[in-house]
Amino acid sequence: MGRRFLITGTGARVGKTTIACALGFAMRARGLRVGVMKPVDILDSQDAQALALAVGSTMPMDLISPYRYAATPASADAPDLPHIAECFNKIAAQNDVVIVESSDLIDFADLAATLDLEVVLIVGNRPGCAEAATQTIQRCETRGLKIAGYILCDCDPTPSLDADSLQQTLKASYLGRMRHREPLSRTIVEKLI
Repeated sequence: MGRRFLITGTGARVGKTTIACALGFAMRARGLRVGVMKPVDILDSQDAQALALAVGSTMPMDLISPYRYAATPASADAPDLPHIAECFNKIAAQNDVVIVESSDLIDFADLAATLDLEVVLIVGNRPGCAEAATQTIQRCETRGLKIAGYILCDCDPTPSLDADSLQQTLKASYLGRMRHREPLSRTIVEKLI
């Protein structure tokens, strides 16, 4: 069984898709077969397609993103974790690494626990991000989830926090930093392979 990662973040628009695509592309460039998944998404989102394109996936979109909604789903239409697991297992059976991107439409901890994923936390470098990251890491620990580490992402041109102060605050491995509009560091990829 290969590595399995869940990319989740401290909020919306913190760079989850960008980093997931970059990780997938870099791993594929190293000769690994990489599968991707965004199990729950909004219909007009391009995230699942971007993930598939980044790794050269030919898997059907119904496997990569089995639940796509026009708006937030009603509780009766909520995503079915066993069906997501079935789709994930089909993707994982054909790949060395699988990268799953979380969504606000499903609980990231439930998803990580169901699919046995290592959590990679994207910390969007904005005011309040240290507290949000601490809460997410505590939630992972409470659920017994494995945390691969966190990436500080300067998702805005002017970051509000430096990496050193965040490392003193968080009880998880620091994987590195992705600066605004710069490529993902090779050292981050190497830490996850």
